Amino acid sequence: MANPVLVNSWRGDVIENRHRGAIAVCDPKGRLIHSWGDVDALVYPRSSVKLLQALPLVESGAADHFHLDAAELALACSSHSAEPVHTEAVKRWLGRIELDEEALECGPHAPLHEATAQALLRQQREPGRIHNNCSGKHTGMLTTSRFLGEETRGYIEREHPAQQRWFDALGEMAGTELRALPWNCDGCGIPVIAMPLSAIATAFARVAVPDDLAPGRADAVNRLATAIAANPFMLAGSGRLGSKIIELSGRRTLVKSGADGVYVAALQQQGLGVALKIDDGNGQAAEVAMLSILHHLGGLHADELAQLDHYCRIPISNTRGIVTGYRQANDL
Repeated sequence: MANPVLVNSWRGDVIENRHRGAIAVCDPKGRLIHSWGDVDALVYPRSSVKLLQALPLVESGAADHFHLDAAELALACSSHSAEPVHTEAVKRWLGRIELDEEALECGPHAPLHEATAQALLRQQREPGRIHNNCSGKHTGMLTTSRFLGEETRGYIEREHPAQQRWFDALGEMAGTELRALPWNCDGCGIPVIAMPLSAIATAFARVAVPDDLAPGRADAVNRLATAIAANPFMLAGSGRLGSKIIELSGRRTLVKSGADGVYVAALQQQGLGVALKIDDGNGQAAEVAMLSILHHLGGLHADELAQLDHYCRIPISNTRGIVTGYRQANDL
């Protein structure tokens, strides 16, 4: 059966596109509390799981050894916009572990922040690897490998210990054996493993309430979550929904986007994890759907949602700047 329509794109009074998808809401025991659509189908979580991929950075002792501050821990979990504050922080961090941008094995792409991308063009500079939105995550992986005395070349390969460590961490948090699941390369070059939405939601329920985790794991989860809550700008950047939600909610409601229509949330007060996937990969539809489920579950207060109204009903404009329609969620 087809997944339900979660978001509609309207042009005038006509629905032009219907964005189907699935949403899983789980508690820390892995129980499915709410669901819409097929939450057992395998999806690639993409960048939504970066907090979980950063757990070895803290658990190994590398973060303490290299004196990482909260902003750098948030950057390790980020899909940043490559604004100067992001790239300068990555450069300083790489210098501290005695590496440079060439050690990053993610490919270069233009900054997600349009003004920064335009500034590079005016300066006739090509984007570098440091501008990749995943450069913070990659620097975190390099940091752990440096601390453990591993070869850093090839750290993005599936069999490298840098990847094997987060396979274990994510699998334990999600309650599933990842190595038996299909995988391929993510946009930044590291492996990405297809998982059920229900497993991803379970992992983020354990981020929301890590009480039943082993002490070392619970401490790592809390350190990363607290760092993100204190540095939401480092997680994404100017005008990005994830940063805006966390600026309003702090640790109470942590969210993270992933490419191709994935979004997750860890709701501390409700003790729930949320994972959603828009079938057609539309990122704006994923934002609208996430705000709808946060409203449904009480993850954001009414005054907070009011400040995010633009993202609840996203205008669609033509090339002349004329608003021709909008994207808006269906009722859950």
